[in-house]
Amino acid sequence: MGVSGCGKSTLGALLAEALGCPFLEGDDFHSREAIAKMRSGQPLSDEDRWPWLDRLGQATAQSIAEHGAAVAACSALRLRYRDRLRATIGRPVQLVLLENSRERLLERLTARPGHFMPVGLLDSQLATLERPQPNEAALTLVTEEAPGLLRDQVLERLETAPLRA
Repeated sequence: MGVSGCGKSTLGALLAEALGCPFLEGDDFHSREAIAKMRSGQPLSDEDRWPWLDRLGQATAQSIAEHGAAVAACSALRLRYRDRLRATIGRPVQLVLLENSRERLLERLTARPGHFMPVGLLDSQLATLERPQPNEAALTLVTEEAPGLLRDQVLERLETAPLRA
Protein backbone atom coordinates (compact mmCIF):
# COMPACT_ATOMS: atom_id res chain seq x y z
CA MET A 1 0.00 0.00 0.00
CA GLY A 2 1.02 3.60 -0.46
CA VAL A 3 0.75 6.57 -2.78
CA SER A 4 1.46 6.43 -6.47
CA GLY A 5 5.12 5.99 -7.30
CA CYS A 6 6.15 4.44 -3.98
CA GLY A 7 7.10 1.08 -5.52
CA LYS A 8 4.05 -1.11 -4.82
CA SER A 9 4.11 -2.86 -8.18
CA THR A 10 7.83 -3.53 -8.16
CA LEU A 11 7.83 -4.95 -4.64
CA GLY A 12 4.56 -6.80 -5.18
CA ALA A 13 5.85 -8.63 -8.24
CA LEU A 14 9.04 -9.63 -6.39
CA LEU A 15 7.08 -10.89 -3.40
CA ALA A 16 4.67 -12.89 -5.53
CA GLU A 17 7.57 -14.51 -7.35
CA ALA A 18 9.29 -15.40 -4.07
CA LEU A 19 6.06 -16.78 -2.59
CA GLY A 20 5.06 -18.61 -5.76
CA CYS A 21 1.66 -16.96 -5.87
CA PRO A 22 -0.24 -14.55 -8.13
CA PHE A 23 0.42 -10.83 -8.12
CA LEU A 24 -2.67 -8.66 -8.40
CA GLU A 25 -1.99 -5.15 -9.68
CA GLY A 26 -4.62 -2.91 -8.12
CA ASP A 27 -4.57 -0.55 -11.11
CA ASP A 28 -5.96 -3.39 -13.26
CA PHE A 29 -9.16 -3.42 -11.19
CA HIS A 30 -10.10 0.24 -11.76
CA SER A 31 -13.07 0.93 -14.00
CA ARG A 32 -12.52 2.75 -17.29
CA GLU A 33 -14.44 5.69 -15.82
CA ALA A 34 -12.16 5.88 -12.77
CA ILE A 35 -9.05 5.74 -14.94
CA ALA A 36 -10.43 8.51 -17.16
CA LYS A 37 -11.21 10.59 -14.08
CA MET A 38 -7.67 10.20 -12.71
CA ARG A 39 -6.12 10.77 -16.12
CA SER A 40 -7.98 14.10 -16.27
CA GLY A 41 -6.41 15.10 -12.94
CA GLN A 42 -9.41 14.51 -10.69
CA PRO A 43 -8.96 12.46 -7.53
CA LEU A 44 -11.34 9.56 -7.00
CA SER A 45 -14.20 9.84 -4.55
CA ASP A 46 -15.12 7.11 -2.10
CA GLU A 47 -18.00 6.18 -4.42
CA ASP A 48 -15.41 5.60 -7.17
CA ARG A 49 -13.23 3.53 -4.88
CA TRP A 50 -15.73 1.12 -3.27
CA PRO A 51 -16.37 -1.03 -6.38
CA TRP A 52 -12.64 -1.05 -7.15
CA LEU A 53 -11.74 -2.19 -3.65
CA ASP A 54 -14.44 -4.85 -3.79
CA ARG A 55 -13.17 -6.19 -7.14
CA LEU A 56 -9.60 -6.30 -5.89
CA GLY A 57 -10.62 -7.87 -2.57
CA GLN A 58 -12.70 -10.55 -4.30
CA ALA A 59 -9.88 -11.36 -6.71
CA THR A 60 -7.44 -11.58 -3.80
CA ALA A 61 -9.77 -13.90 -1.87
CA GLN A 62 -10.18 -16.10 -4.95
CA SER A 63 -6.42 -16.22 -5.49
CA ILE A 64 -5.84 -17.21 -1.88
CA ALA A 65 -8.48 -19.94 -2.16
CA GLU A 66 -6.91 -21.29 -5.36
CA HIS A 67 -3.20 -20.79 -4.62
CA GLY A 68 -2.92 -20.45 -0.84
CA ALA A 69 -1.61 -16.89 -1.04
CA ALA A 70 -1.72 -13.70 -3.07
CA VAL A 71 0.11 -10.40 -3.24
CA ALA A 72 -1.94 -7.33 -4.13
CA ALA A 73 -0.70 -3.79 -4.79
CA CYS A 74 -3.22 -1.16 -3.82
CA SER A 75 -3.00 2.39 -2.51
CA ALA A 76 -5.35 1.61 0.44
CA LEU A 77 -4.72 5.14 1.70
CA ARG A 78 -7.44 5.28 4.36
CA LEU A 79 -8.28 3.00 7.25
CA ARG A 80 -11.80 2.46 5.92
CA TYR A 81 -10.38 1.31 2.56
CA ARG A 82 -8.10 -1.17 4.31
CA ASP A 83 -11.00 -2.35 6.47
CA ARG A 84 -13.11 -2.87 3.34
CA LEU A 85 -10.34 -4.87 1.69
CA ARG A 86 -9.80 -7.04 4.77
CA ALA A 87 -13.53 -7.69 5.09
CA THR A 88 -13.84 -8.59 1.40
CA ILE A 89 -10.76 -10.81 1.44
CA GLY A 90 -11.98 -12.54 4.60
CA ARG A 91 -8.55 -14.00 5.34
CA PRO A 92 -5.50 -12.82 7.27
CA VAL A 93 -3.69 -9.91 5.60
CA GLN A 94 -0.23 -8.42 6.06
CA LEU A 95 -0.18 -4.75 5.14
CA VAL A 96 3.06 -3.16 3.98
CA LEU A 97 3.16 0.62 3.71
CA LEU A 98 5.78 1.90 1.28
CA GLU A 99 6.78 5.49 1.74
CA ASN A 100 9.31 8.01 0.60
CA SER A 101 9.81 11.75 0.44
CA ARG A 102 7.52 13.83 -1.77
CA GLU A 103 10.54 14.86 -3.84
CA ARG A 104 11.59 11.25 -4.49
CA LEU A 105 8.02 10.24 -5.32
CA LEU A 106 7.81 13.11 -7.83
CA GLU A 107 11.04 11.90 -9.46
CA ARG A 108 9.61 8.42 -9.83
CA LEU A 109 6.27 9.62 -11.18
CA THR A 110 7.87 11.82 -13.82
CA ALA A 111 10.07 8.90 -14.90
CA ARG A 112 7.11 6.65 -15.81
CA PRO A 113 5.53 8.08 -18.95
CA GLY A 114 2.18 6.80 -20.12
CA HIS A 115 0.76 5.92 -16.71
CA PHE A 116 -2.77 7.19 -16.15
CA MET A 117 -1.94 8.68 -12.74
CA PRO A 118 -0.77 12.26 -13.30
CA VAL A 119 1.92 13.79 -11.14
CA GLY A 120 -0.59 16.47 -10.10
CA LEU A 121 -2.55 13.98 -7.99
CA LEU A 122 0.38 13.11 -5.73
CA ASP A 123 -0.36 15.87 -3.23
CA SER A 124 -4.00 14.79 -2.91
CA GLN A 125 -2.85 11.22 -2.27
CA LEU A 126 -0.36 12.37 0.36
CA ALA A 127 -3.10 14.43 2.03
CA THR A 128 -5.47 11.44 1.97
CA LEU A 129 -2.98 8.93 3.40
CA GLU A 130 -3.89 7.73 6.88
CA ARG A 131 -0.91 5.96 8.34
CA PRO A 132 -1.79 2.48 9.58
CA GLN A 133 -3.01 2.21 13.17
CA PRO A 134 -0.99 0.11 15.64
CA ASN A 135 -3.68 -2.59 15.68
CA GLU A 136 -3.25 -3.02 11.91
CA ALA A 137 0.26 -4.42 12.51
CA ALA A 138 1.46 -2.98 9.21
CA LEU A 139 5.09 -3.09 8.20
CA THR A 140 6.38 0.32 7.07
CA LEU A 141 9.32 0.47 4.68
CA VAL A 142 11.10 3.44 3.13
CA THR A 143 11.68 2.61 -0.51
CA GLU A 144 15.23 3.87 -0.83
CA GLU A 145 16.50 0.35 -0.25
CA ALA A 146 16.96 -2.01 -3.19
CA PRO A 147 13.69 -3.79 -4.07
CA GLY A 148 15.27 -7.18 -3.31
CA LEU A 149 16.15 -6.04 0.19
CA LEU A 150 12.62 -4.74 0.74
CA ARG A 151 11.28 -8.09 -0.47
CA ASP A 152 13.48 -9.91 2.03
CA GLN A 153 12.25 -7.67 4.88
CA VAL A 154 8.64 -8.49 4.03
CA LEU A 155 9.39 -12.22 3.77
CA GLU A 156 11.07 -12.11 7.18
CA ARG A 157 8.01 -10.36 8.61
CA LEU A 158 5.74 -13.02 7.15
CA GLU A 159 7.80 -15.70 8.86
CA THR A 160 7.83 -14.02 12.27
CA ALA A 161 4.56 -12.13 12.74
CA PRO A 162 1.00 -13.41 12.72
CA LEU A 163 -1.27 -12.06 9.99
CA ARG A 164 -4.30 -9.94 10.89
CA ALA A 165 -7.72 -10.86 9.53
